[in-house]
Amino acid sequence: MATGADVRDILELTGGDNDGPISKKDLINSDKKKSKKAAETLTFKRPEGMHREVYALLYSDKKDAPPLLPSDTTQGYRTVKAKLGCKKVRPWKWMPFTNPARRDGAIFHHWRRVAEEGKDYPFARFNKTVQVPVYSEQEYQMHLHDDGWTKAETDHLFDLCKRFDLRFIVVHDRYDHQQYRKRSVEDLKERYYSICGKLTKVRAPSGTEPKIYIFDAGHERRRKEQLEKLFNRTPEQVAEEEYLIQELRKIETRKKEREKKAQDLQKLIKAADTTTELRRAEKRVSKKKLPQKRETEKPAVPETAGIKFPDFKSAGVTLRSQRMKLPSSVGQKKIKAIEQILIEQGVDLNPIDLVLLYELKQAHSNCEYEQQMLRHRYEALLKAGSGGGCGTTGAGLVEAKEQIIDVVGAPLTPNSRKRRESASSSSSVKKVKKP
Repeated sequence: MATGADVRDILELTGGDNDGPISKKDLINSDKKKSKKAAETLTFKRPEGMHREVYALLYSDKKDAPPLLPSDTTQGYRTVKAKLGCKKVRPWKWMPFTNPARRDGAIFHHWRRVAEEGKDYPFARFNKTVQVPVYSEQEYQMHLHDDGWTKAETDHLFDLCKRFDLRFIVVHDRYDHQQYRKRSVEDLKERYYSICGKLTKVRAPSGTEPKIYIFDAGHERRRKEQLEKLFNRTPEQVAEEEYLIQELRKIETRKKEREKKAQDLQKLIKAADTTTELRRAEKRVSKKKLPQKRETEKPAVPETAGIKFPDFKSAGVTLRSQRMKLPSSVGQKKIKAIEQILIEQGVDLNPIDLVLLYELKQAHSNCEYEQQMLRHRYEALLKAGSGGGCGTTGAGLVEAKEQIIDVVGAPLTPNSRKRRESASSSSSVKKVKKP
């Protein structure tokens, strides 16, 4: 007969204090016990943005410490079993071989399969040599002659180039400087490549343009001189150069910022121009739509420049106190003048009617100024006309013109008033002296 422990093992129930026979209550509440067990073993989710490998080092389901050494005990593709067959192993033999790249006939030994005995050395295919051109006596005398180079020295150069596969540093080291002139690496390269270019041009078939390699010896010398100067710099010069480079980068960043600001300003100007053009077009369209009778019936309202209060286009009821505040575009000078007027009149600050009064007063003063200017201009023209009618001389006309210019230019200045008074007195004296 099965005991309570056997039933608990089958139902995956944890053993309690009483391991006696199982009851009906234990079978009914088995689901609740499972849920409690599942709730006890909570699993934490991997945070977003964290890689799986990094999260595995921080936490695992078994709550084990991260491994200190790599351990791989799984049986898979990494541990492939050796496949042993029934065939015989291919025999190997210790045999000699020669390298075709060597000219001294040296013999070496290595292990090799018996089936490959007698074959060429497999690495002999990597033995690549440079094809150095060969010239005849006639070609040298006709095309390759140079006053700075003798034929024997040229032959010595080409022999070394063929021997050391155009390794010009080695060629310069093995060059016979005692028998011939002392040459630099650039001189050797320039002589070699100039001869190769002339030979390819001469030997090319007619009607074809061969590819000729040109060596710029002057550029190579300057490059090495610059590298030598760069290598021989002092620490102070290096620090100064780094400082100058940093300053140059700062200047470039500032220049880019200025250019960006200028572009942004141009965009704003273009946007403002487009908006003004659209508003003008809308105004023209609205004027065309309105009838002419209404335009005649409207009284002429003087345009007030300066303070422009924002229009409240929101739907619903608005308070008049919202219009009591001056807009932010009003300057401090105008605000102080408005406050002074309010203090003189004994009125509360910021009423709209007083702001309109200030604007009308400013427009009135402008109209008075224009009226005085036109009056003075009219008087000056009358004087000039009366003087011309009475037969004044050319000097009188010039004086009249000067008077007109002075009066029109600055009608309210004290200098212009003095000039006008002196001109009027002189004109009266001339009228008295007439015959």
